[in-house]
Amino acid sequence: MSEPAANPAVNPAVNPAATSFPTATITLPLGPGVLRTYSGALLCLEILLGGLVWILVASSNVPVPLLQGWVMFVSVTTFVFSSAYLALLITGLADRINTDWNFLDLFYHFIALLFYFAAFVLEAATTAASTAAVIKILPNQTTCILKPRGNILAFLDGRQYSINVVATIFAFVVTLCYGCSMVMGFKRWRK
Repeated sequence: MSEPAANPAVNPAVNPAATSFPTATITLPLGPGVLRTYSGALLCLEILLGGLVWILVASSNVPVPLLQGWVMFVSVTTFVFSSAYLALLITGLADRINTDWNFLDLFYHFIALLFYFAAFVLEAATTAASTAAVIKILPNQTTCILKPRGNILAFLDGRQYSINVVATIFAFVVTLCYGCSMVMGFKRWRK
């Protein structure tokens, strides 16, 4: 006798809709336990220090909007995305979304590393451009500004200069955090 055909209503494992989606792949712990891992700690540092870069650049009144506009965009965007990613991990919702979270973690941190490195370089260029111009006051009280070697000229007062120096340092530290997160994400993805 022939064997009866499998009825999808009786045997749910045969249902093609249930088997066509991959299971969620994530090796980070979910819930508050993620904060006890190096990746979770780096994610918190990325959010905290990235928010600080955002605040520092905004408090300098953005003297060079063409360059610092990118820094603001990167710091705000990565702050929002990193916060959303951490919220997904802490609430455990990442387990309900069927995707390869290890690859998404690697991809996100790679893109964030590239963007933040560019933001760091532009913030450093803005800070360096303010020291490149030489201002001379001639004996007849005429102010003479000598053109710097580069194409960027920024006039920053002492407060703005100090804020931009600190923002450059923190942008570099955040870039390092994203780089370390990317390396750890690569190791998780390769397993």
